[in-house]
Amino acid sequence: MRSGRVISIIVCAVLLFSLPVPAALAEDAAESADTSLDYILEKGTLILGLDASFPPMGFTNDDGEVVGFDIDLAREVCNRLGVELIAQPIDWAAKDMELNNKNIDCIWNGMSITDERIATMNMTPAYLNNEIVMVVKGDTFQTKADFAGATIGVQGGSYAEEVLAADEALGGIVGETLVFDEYLTALMDLQAGNLDGVLIDLVVANYRLEGLEDDSLVVVRGLGDDMEENIYMDLYGIGFRKGDDALSEAVWNALLEMKEDGTLAEISTNWFGSDITVVEAAAEAETEAEAEE
Repeated sequence: MRSGRVISIIVCAVLLFSLPVPAALAEDAAESADTSLDYILEKGTLILGLDASFPPMGFTNDDGEVVGFDIDLAREVCNRLGVELIAQPIDWAAKDMELNNKNIDCIWNGMSITDERIATMNMTPAYLNNEIVMVVKGDTFQTKADFAGATIGVQGGSYAEEVLAADEALGGIVGETLVFDEYLTALMDLQAGNLDGVLIDLVVANYRLEGLEDDSLVVVRGLGDDMEENIYMDLYGIGFRKGDDALSEAVWNALLEMKEDGTLAEISTNWFGSDITVVEAAAEAETEAEAEE
């Protein structure tokens, strides 16, 4: 009797595991599989979403071409992946929707790494250090208190806008904040005397001020309480859809290769005069972070 019972149990187990998987479970398993890299390789293109008025990271030049530091990086990465880069200008305020609707494959445009973006996107480690600075006219502003009642310009949807809203010591004392679609208009308003300052990314400020050729416009990098220490350090990362780990890792590995063979430094030097990139392996980044703690 005991052997018969054992045989019955074995037969039942075989029958159970041979039953077809319910269609719903099969679909869930298929959806959970990360095919993000295969998707890009099969269609043969990587669509990069950007604000095309954010030089020198990504912008439309006088010939109507989308160019920039990020564009050169992305094009080299695409060459190594064997796909074509498509630079797609988007409404920066709608970048999350564009990404999640698969109108674009990534956001690569001097995008600051923030807790909010980490929560909604698959963000790479930092590839570039940046700072948020204030551009002013002349030497009127020597301390934070000097900005009391001032009219400050920011770009809509930028990290600078978030900084101003979050910092009571600065945002709490300014008189008015004007939001612009892009920084060039804000800087021209500053030139015209319609603004007292523009809160802006340092890399963008340096590029735009070189083009404006106006010695009266000054970059204030020290935005700490004593105006000497910059407390608004910023890191740029690349944003992918949540779950697109395979694609994100492939892009990052290509950047690591570019660091090793000198291509990353070459592209950075072409745009900034030196290598200001901070691309490193995850293990190296964790070691440095632990050392700083």
